[in-house]
Amino acid sequence: MRGDWLSSGLGSNVRGMAKRTSRGLRESGRRVDGRRFDALRPVKVIRGFTKNAPGSVLLRAGDTHVLCTACVEESVPEWREGSGLGWVTAEYDMLPASTGQRRARNRTKVDGRTQEIQRLIGRSLRAVVDMGKLGPRSILIDCDVIQADGGTRTASITGAYIALVDAVRALLRKGLVRENPIIDSVAAISVGMVDGRLLLDLNYHEDKDAEVDFNVVMTGQGRFVEVQGSGEEATFSGDQLQSLLTLAKKGLKEIASLQTSFLTQQLLKS
Repeated sequence: MRGDWLSSGLGSNVRGMAKRTSRGLRESGRRVDGRRFDALRPVKVIRGFTKNAPGSVLLRAGDTHVLCTACVEESVPEWREGSGLGWVTAEYDMLPASTGQRRARNRTKVDGRTQEIQRLIGRSLRAVVDMGKLGPRSILIDCDVIQADGGTRTASITGAYIALVDAVRALLRKGLVRENPIIDSVAAISVGMVDGRLLLDLNYHEDKDAEVDFNVVMTGQGRFVEVQGSGEEATFSGDQLQSLLTLAKKGLKEIASLQTSFLTQQLLKS
């Protein structure tokens, strides 16, 4: 049902809490927003947030809010013509007031960070789409960050998948696609190491202070699409890498369950 909320039920968004250092959190066993080290931020989703796009999702992961829309064009890029295959691509941007200081719009040139993120979103979605079943048409995903508090690229991928599913359902209802081309779900999450502690789903301040920071994209069947990681302030061992990936898999399993539950519920009502 369009306009319904999906909430993760993983806790409420805590505001106005006394500022504490990350080292103090390590001693208390909790983070600034009250979460456990291995807990996701509260996730809420509104499907059908706008009426014109066949897929339209507002995803809120804590204080990061992203609008993801999916539009269909009955054409493919020139280099794809004649193949009978479809195409899925994505664009990403942050609205001027999405951060504490106004961010200028990308009017003439897309900056390197934006290019990197939108390519990541596109790759992630294409990993779960059978282009032959999609046929010679394109699905264009737009992810616009309304409010940023870390994890905008991972939230964009998670929300974009839901928007993609709704766009494909519209194609199926119209008889433009015979078989569902989506072969699996896909979601993304961040993990990092702050003061030697492994954290799941980092907010902005945690990400800023992280010694090690990873973004992990995985399908619902548990296959990795992409792992982006680096030592921001320190190196990390093989054992720490495995621990970070295990933590990411835990969070992604929870997100995949949310996606599946919500989409199954909606399918039964549609």
